[in-house]
Amino acid sequence: MATVPRILGLDYGERRIGLAISDPLGITAQGLDTLFRKDREKDFRALRSIVDTRKVERIVIGMPIRMDGTPGRQARRVEKFAQELRDRLGLPVETWDERLTTVEAERILREDPRKRARKKGLADRLAAVFILQGYMDRDERPARPADEI
Repeated sequence: MATVPRILGLDYGERRIGLAISDPLGITAQGLDTLFRKDREKDFRALRSIVDTRKVERIVIGMPIRMDGTPGRQARRVEKFAQELRDRLGLPVETWDERLTTVEAERILREDPRKRARKKGLADRLAAVFILQGYMDRDERPARPADEI
């Protein structure tokens, strides 16, 4: 079964970074543990470790665009972080419109009756999954032969 390049999805925040990774076939996004931010150097070391161990070849980071389609202050922070990712990790980094991903993640968690669903960082992880899945679903996928599924 052929594998496709792994993609790391990020939901960037000032205190936490939600993380998701594409599955080996490039079909679904899987949540990873949320990165609780310490300082810039430790954050980049942690991201480098994920990139190396998971063999990531591309990063997608959610871009917080306002509902009217314009970028705000947080969007400028994300673009700066995305450029630093490119520079430090040497990988392609793309941004993806993340409008309402955090809102949707929080709505889903509110509806989950399990206590653990309310843990800090879970909404960030879920938002990263939505960002990455939206990115991966952006184009129609070519049909795969049945023996590859």
